[in-house]
Amino acid sequence: MPLIHVTLVRGRGEEEIAALGRAVTTAVHEALGTPREAIRVTVSECEPEHYFVGGETMAELRSSGRR
Repeated sequence: MPLIHVTLVRGRGEEEIAALGRAVTTAVHEALGTPREAIRVTVSECEPEHYFVGGETMAELRSSGRR
């Protein structure tokens, strides 16, 4: 039973997150042949101030226009 965990910066809509869960499930099913009902996907959202890229927070990058 594969368990895939995805962490995203907060701000995406429920429809986008649901689409991601479906797409990841399909990718694992196709790559490993695991039955879809045995695949688990969890999605966590992280505040932009707690998500770092190259030592800068995503909040800083967004406010500077670099993300």
